[in-house]
Amino acid sequence: MVNRAKGMMTALLGLTLAAPAGAKPADACRAHGQAALEAWTQGHYDQAGRDFAPAMAAKLTPEMLRQVWGQLQVQAGSFKSLGTLVPRSLGGQDVLVAPLTFSSASLAAVLHCDAQGRIDGFRVVPAASVEPAAAAPEPAIPGAVSRALPVPSPLGPLQGTLTLPEGEGPFPAVLLVAGSGPHDEDETIGPNKPFRDLAEGLAKAGVATLRYDKRTYAYAAQVAGKPITVDDEVTDDALAAARLLARQPGIDPHRVFVLGHSLGGLMAPRIGERDPHLAGLILLGTPASFGLDTLVRQMRYIGHLQGTPTAELDKELAPVIDARDAMARANPAKPPEGSFLNAPASYWLSLRDYNAVTAAESLHMPMLVLQGGGDYQVTPEGDFVHWQAAFAHSQRVRLKEYPGLSHLFMPAGQPPSPADLYKPGHVDARVVDDVARWIKEQPASS
Repeated sequence: MVNRAKGMMTALLGLTLAAPAGAKPADACRAHGQAALEAWTQGHYDQAGRDFAPAMAAKLTPEMLRQVWGQLQVQAGSFKSLGTLVPRSLGGQDVLVAPLTFSSASLAAVLHCDAQGRIDGFRVVPAASVEPAAAAPEPAIPGAVSRALPVPSPLGPLQGTLTLPEGEGPFPAVLLVAGSGPHDEDETIGPNKPFRDLAEGLAKAGVATLRYDKRTYAYAAQVAGKPITVDDEVTDDALAAARLLARQPGIDPHRVFVLGHSLGGLMAPRIGERDPHLAGLILLGTPASFGLDTLVRQMRYIGHLQGTPTAELDKELAPVIDARDAMARANPAKPPEGSFLNAPASYWLSLRDYNAVTAAESLHMPMLVLQGGGDYQVTPEGDFVHWQAAFAHSQRVRLKEYPGLSHLFMPAGQPPSPADLYKPGHVDARVVDDVARWIKEQPASS
């Protein structure tokens, strides 16, 4: 999913137009950008695009700005404040960044200008994704040895980290495949780093891990505006990473597993189809399928949670429902142009007819499917039930639900809400222990 608070929120937060590399943002860009953001956040949509470059103005019409602003508040909560634009370098490009604070999420507006100071790039992203790098490196994982291991991709290497337990090995190993959105290797969401938690916990249990930046994170500018598919975003790089992991010294090549979270879990059965040498799959918070109808359900849940009147919520959801219906009618051989909820038609069509449960039923490798009982994004009653129906009596698939845990497998609030993703926490130790124990029970692949 293009996660979006990250998880599945980025489809709404990743409004991106490709911005060419250019001169460093100047005073004119800062003045134009600040005025545009103030107008946008105050509901003056006609004024917000006054200093857009022509191509930008054609795509981000006042009506589109109104729709996106409404969708943001459905997902991120009520708007609190807009900060001041400051220069930042992201992915080798000079941009301007301003904090956007909502009741349930901390976001950031990212702007780019052309040589004339006109705004030709605009997106809203999780605030953590644009924070300056810390001066000191992150502390090493105790009882483990970590080293950089870049993962190859068509656009260039993806930063990756191989973490091994102390000792000789060879060790069983797990490839961590992140959820929707432009995630870094830790799958950072607000203050939380669930993949670092897993790497640390599994290393203590004698299991190696490889985690890596997603292509949409490392090469956001190159991906923006391109007709990508879910295989471009997830599957292809995961397959390359799994092959790389199996070749590393200290790794048992016959005991390489894939652990996918959210969208990563959704695509794990396809990864298993394309690499039958994997020893097994671990699915965390995984839907059976994903599309714009999933986002409609999530947005409606959040809107009701925030007390949004039904009529107002229906108005905000109308463009999402229109996009959903357009994708249902679309011909994959001739996908419509433009973006649908900020992702190209090619992306939604690549997901439209894919069902992870159906794909998993065709496999022969063992699987572990875990579900948070307090997950409002991938719910026990709407999603996990499909895995239970298909595999409740299977000898090769183990299913487990954890009451009270969120989509990140951390404590969920009552009721569950987007704020759960931004409360500092760690992946529940029971989840890490169950994953490690299951891995050690599995036989080596042939």
